[in-house]
Amino acid sequence: MGENPAKNHYAQLNQGEENEMEIFGYKTQGCRRALCIAGYILSCGALLLLFYWKPEWNVWANCICCSLEEADVVLLRTTDEFQIYSRKTVTWISVSALIKSRSDYPATAEEDSIFSKAIMKPSLQVRSIQVQKIRYVWNIYAKQFQKVGALEDHHTCSAIHAKFGSGLTCYEQNVRRVICGPNSIDVPVIPIWKLLIKEVLNPFYVFQLFSVCLWFAEEYMEYATAIIIMSLLSIFLTVYDLRQQSIKLHRLVESHNNIMVTVCRNKEGFHELESHHLVPGDMLVLKEGKTLLPCDAILISGQCIVNESMLTGESIPVTKTHLPQADNFKPWRMHCAEDYKKHVLFCGTEVMQTKADDRGVVKAVVLQTGFNTAKGDLVKSILYPKPMNFKLYRDALRFLMCLIAFAAIGMIYTVCVFALNGEEAGEVVKKALDVITIAVPPALPAALTTGIIYTQRRLKKKGIFCISPQRINMCGQLNLICFDKTGTLTEDGLDLWGLLPSERNCFQDIHSFPADHSLPWGPVFRAMAVCHSLIVWEGKIQGDPLDVKMFEATNWVKLCFIVMQIMVDSFGIEGQGSTRAMVVRPGPKASSAPVEGITILHQFPFSSALQRMSVIAQEIGGEQQVFTKGAPEMVAMLCRAETVPSNFESKLLLYTVQGFRVIGLACKSLQAGKQSTDLTREEAESDLTFLGLLIMENRLKSETKPVLEELSAARIRSVMVTGDNIQTAVTVAKNAGMISPTNRVILVETNKIPGSFSASITWKPLEENKTEDYGSLEDDSQTERRIRLASGAGQYHFAMSGKSYQIVAQHFRHLLPKLLLNGTVFARMSPGQKSSLVEEFQKLDYFVGMCGDGANDCGALKVAHAGISLSEQEASVASPFTSRNPSIACVPELIREGRAALVTSFCMFKYMALYSIIQYLGVLLLYWQLNSFGNYQFLFQDLAITTVIGMTMSFTGAYPKLVPYRPPNQLISPPLLLSVVLNILFSLSMQIFGFVVVQEQPWYSKTNIRSACLSMNNHTENSSSISSLGLNGMTDGAHGQTDNGYKSYENTTVWLLSTINCLIVALVFSKGKPFRQPIYTNYMFILVLIGQLGICLFLVFADIDDLYSKMDLVCTPTMWRISMVIMLAVTLAVSFLVEEAVIENRPLWLLLKKTFRYHSKSHYKRLQRVLEQDSAWPPLNETFFSDSVAISVEGNMGGHSNPAFDSNEDAL
Repeated sequence: MGENPAKNHYAQLNQGEENEMEIFGYKTQGCRRALCIAGYILSCGALLLLFYWKPEWNVWANCICCSLEEADVVLLRTTDEFQIYSRKTVTWISVSALIKSRSDYPATAEEDSIFSKAIMKPSLQVRSIQVQKIRYVWNIYAKQFQKVGALEDHHTCSAIHAKFGSGLTCYEQNVRRVICGPNSIDVPVIPIWKLLIKEVLNPFYVFQLFSVCLWFAEEYMEYATAIIIMSLLSIFLTVYDLRQQSIKLHRLVESHNNIMVTVCRNKEGFHELESHHLVPGDMLVLKEGKTLLPCDAILISGQCIVNESMLTGESIPVTKTHLPQADNFKPWRMHCAEDYKKHVLFCGTEVMQTKADDRGVVKAVVLQTGFNTAKGDLVKSILYPKPMNFKLYRDALRFLMCLIAFAAIGMIYTVCVFALNGEEAGEVVKKALDVITIAVPPALPAALTTGIIYTQRRLKKKGIFCISPQRINMCGQLNLICFDKTGTLTEDGLDLWGLLPSERNCFQDIHSFPADHSLPWGPVFRAMAVCHSLIVWEGKIQGDPLDVKMFEATNWVKLCFIVMQIMVDSFGIEGQGSTRAMVVRPGPKASSAPVEGITILHQFPFSSALQRMSVIAQEIGGEQQVFTKGAPEMVAMLCRAETVPSNFESKLLLYTVQGFRVIGLACKSLQAGKQSTDLTREEAESDLTFLGLLIMENRLKSETKPVLEELSAARIRSVMVTGDNIQTAVTVAKNAGMISPTNRVILVETNKIPGSFSASITWKPLEENKTEDYGSLEDDSQTERRIRLASGAGQYHFAMSGKSYQIVAQHFRHLLPKLLLNGTVFARMSPGQKSSLVEEFQKLDYFVGMCGDGANDCGALKVAHAGISLSEQEASVASPFTSRNPSIACVPELIREGRAALVTSFCMFKYMALYSIIQYLGVLLLYWQLNSFGNYQFLFQDLAITTVIGMTMSFTGAYPKLVPYRPPNQLISPPLLLSVVLNILFSLSMQIFGFVVVQEQPWYSKTNIRSACLSMNNHTENSSSISSLGLNGMTDGAHGQTDNGYKSYENTTVWLLSTINCLIVALVFSKGKPFRQPIYTNYMFILVLIGQLGICLFLVFADIDDLYSKMDLVCTPTMWRISMVIMLAVTLAVSFLVEEAVIENRPLWLLLKKTFRYHSKSHYKRLQRVLEQDSAWPPLNETFFSDSVAISVEGNMGGHSNPAFDSNEDAL
């Protein structure tokens, strides 16, 4: 049954967001409900279990379609490829107790809010649903469910100040609290009984329970007990693991759930209350000293210094400024553009210092509460991870379906054979059901999990921790790795390399660091001493590493706060107040300076949108000045043209192409009497004087080049995704070996055309700077350049900035896949763009790994197939893999282990399939004679052979060398299918051959199971011995056949052949090179195989009556036993030869592909083939214009972006 999206029955929830869902309205119907309850009782709960697995069936069976307005149950369906359903009940929230006494409802602040639009009159109730910890209420006017717990986005800056600047009234606060719920990121520790029930109700364990009940009914006690013990152990281990994760997550968030805060009530003054009572719109008062933020809030007065390491992973203090009181009609986020985060204090972060303005206190309006906050979003992404889509797991289900189909055929055969022979109905049913438990191996999931656990343990020994084990197999398929630059490919810290000062629009001699002589006093020195966001915290200077290095170079090491009185005699203005200002003074090692110190009066924080920061500073007893530092191109644009050297661009390129990070410095003097707080940023950062360039060195890590070379040799693409300057990024990419010296780099530049919706795109070759006078383009003709570029696939690389990427995604969507195919450097990328880029690569069918330092890469780490965080900060909790050693050497290590784990999974699937089919064929053959394997025979095969092999086969480690191809990623591939089918045929042939030939032997008897040994002894013993032996033999035989009906020559032959055949396929399927170490290095597995083979051969050749009687075996002549060994040896030889010469013969399969013209279906491979034929690509030095309407991707660049992040790399 499907959905009919009729009018009002269907809507979308969170449209355009990552967690977008479809919502359908249903109403419970009494008669349907009664029928379902009857079904639960009659099916002994089986129907209830089915509804538990399929919530949509539950809703369709119990309810009828209706509009969302009338619905008492809603069905939610994710809009991704998985289309997962969930059922939610609509609940009612009553606010009548709060409103009855209010004659003037609604209050002013509530008129245009969701709170007034959700309350139904006259019942004064609100309809709500809770989805993934977020509450949604029904908007009566918009006829849709809307999220609550966040301040509406439509408010303007002035509206926020006006409506919420005085705080909510007590009444407004109470209404909002009832509708929004508590402000807490509540992750309760899940009770053990709940975890147990959830785990036990897993379809696999339900099937195991069915198998165990059947085995107990057949008195197959031993294996049933063994399976129960193994299953219980597996369940308890899983429950323990889930419980530990639940406790860990609970501890991570519990500290933020109950903090005492001060709020401002309208007309009632300040109140202290517990943080879980906060609601959106509340006015929060921030006091001095450390404060942990319990919600997201917009700063509306004062300034704060915040530690955002909880969200970003970087323990760099971030300065927050208050929201401007702009009087316009733009929503506040749009007005502030990318800089809105500079005014937002995020939940879970720590306020280190507050700085009040002349209004007295630092105030913030509560923006979001609970799981709507930045931290809540992170916790939610851990609680509700995106499902994995991997062919292996899809194929595994198909594989099990095939085995179930086999079992169905076997059941029909069993029923026919036993029914025609007049067996009791109960026995027929038991035998038929037995076939299912034989054909579908109950130990398969346990065996697969074992392999992953061993790999996880090996990774842990190498310092790589994994919180998402199912992703390990995906690592084996990675063919593209995105690397962050700073702290990942290059050293984390920066070294000050040199200073290129500028005077009278000319660059002076470069000043190198470390230098013998100190930096001379002057404007450049003053800029380095004050133009930063450093603070003194607990006796240490803290802040951006770049700022720290710059400040340390001045030897002005003393920073302190002073309280300044702002009075008439200071600034020549009326009025007075006080503010805290930072003072920097010369240290003991500083060169002589003509001033006691410099006071930093005001700071305009670094902005990624503006790519700069500024301060207003004043020498003690001197004039006020503005100092600016940032991206050189941006700083030069703000300077007066006559102060910028004419060779500015060539000098800048000279250093950036060498991989240096370059920062521009500028300053200007302020008019006397102009108060710093009155200046807007635009006024302060205009008509500046260019001071020079600060050159920082960011060295490559020693392991970067060898690792990238290893990945390149293995045909794994490396891509750089950074917030740094594009020239610097390209140079680092060349130095690291990402871009070969013989390859060309093409810069992709895009621009929006002012006053229109179109944009332009240009391709420019980026040449190496050979001389100081930089030549931007070669003089070659267009044709020659194209010939050189097209001389081989992958001979050119695209480089583009985040801005260009965004415009291409909006205006040139059709070109994006072509650009990504050869895109190697992506510079100036924001966190949202990084996530989007990873997803775009995935759309091209790449298996993408992301390696970053966990700071600004949180979203990309999460959306990649394998995210590897090099940071152990709490932010990395969202990353599947975390490396203890902050080195990219973990990437090839993870790929090696992933490949080995993937191959192990395939080996295990093949082995389990063959073991089941071998046993299945043997049992069906014996069913023909109304016989079967005995309980101990089953037990030996299931426990002593398969379970032990399953536990030890996965011990084989990864092969140390990465080969230039990947293991197959699907079970349903020709080599794997051929391998399984051929081995099934070999096994079937051998078992049928043994079954038929044993009946042709002269000593064979259907009734006398001692006839073989009797006829053998006829030639060696005297007659009295014969009669005595014969008499005893017949007695024993008769007694044995009375005990059970299993003993027969066919049973003994088929069981011994099938048991040793299980060992043969285990050996044949245990792959070594090129993805795993040779099988002989797995000592445990080899010892197990030798031990098992020894026991099996002992059972073949031993003639111990008690042992044979227990194992339901009968004595056969020695020649027949030797014949069985020869049959097995031939099967081993043929199977091994076919596996090595055909299945594992890579050149043969490549030849077959070429012969049948098979081409990869991967999107990027198809695109490569198309572009190889396109002589006009890439169109160098050409400009295209978009003629289509832009696709809006601004607000949704994909993935889980970190709202607290603002890349400090963008300053460069």
